[in-house]
Amino acid sequence: MPAQILDGKLLARQIRGELAEEVAEFVASRGVTPTLAAVLVGGDPASEVYVRNKRRDCEQVGIESRLHHLPEETSQAELLALIAELNADRSVHGILVQLPVPPQIATDVVLESIDPSKDVDAFHAENVGRIVQGQPRFLPCTPNGVIELLKRNELTTVGQHVVIVGRSDIVGKPLANMLVQRGVDATVTVCHSRTRDLPAVTRLADILVVAIGRANFVTAEMVKPGAIVVDVGINRTDEGLVGDVEFAGVSEVASWITPVPGGVGPLTRVMLLLNTLTAARAAVG
Repeated sequence: MPAQILDGKLLARQIRGELAEEVAEFVASRGVTPTLAAVLVGGDPASEVYVRNKRRDCEQVGIESRLHHLPEETSQAELLALIAELNADRSVHGILVQLPVPPQIATDVVLESIDPSKDVDAFHAENVGRIVQGQPRFLPCTPNGVIELLKRNELTTVGQHVVIVGRSDIVGKPLANMLVQRGVDATVTVCHSRTRDLPAVTRLADILVVAIGRANFVTAEMVKPGAIVVDVGINRTDEGLVGDVEFAGVSEVASWITPVPGGVGPLTRVMLLLNTLTAARAAVG
């Protein structure tokens, strides 16, 4: 029996509706509009699409979106000066620097320059540390999208063996830290390029999360029958957008599977909205 679809697009629409009500109530009671400042350096086409989608999402829920589009040749000092201005601007509650940035700019320096209370991507070291300790200010958007997708489809993580393929700072590492927290209670294995006999490890997964950026990398032979498969990858190919999971084959083995596009991606953007509202609430008190 083919796997059931974990429809992130439908769920994102539902959560946006909930957020729109919460934002309207916040604005009415506090007289403040939650505001997200997005910074885009250069003209990377994919980044421009991402930022445009995020701005549209903000409009749909009543969050103000401000875009600072800087030229490709912007220096690190110029970018840091802008971030300092946004940090000091009390009308801005969330700051998002769209990655990647041009090579003359050090990503880690930029991310560490954002005020942790406005770091709605949860990339700052202070926010990462709070996640590890189980005291998050914000939850990182893609990992939180993965967990919400499971939770709202009533797919428990308690006692489940979750195998994550990929150890990035954006998905793999924070997701692993979130999954082992009390209340989530998963057993987690993180795989990477040095993992021996990867298929043998992935076949142990009750829940398999794939985030390595290699098109159609995970095949049916790598998946335990009945497993839940969450594909975080987005790869542009001649055939269009595909994930890190070979969908047609794996969907014949798994019990649940995310499509690409339309799986985790829409939820990543919604979690950014949630974090922006959380930041505004904390700022207003």
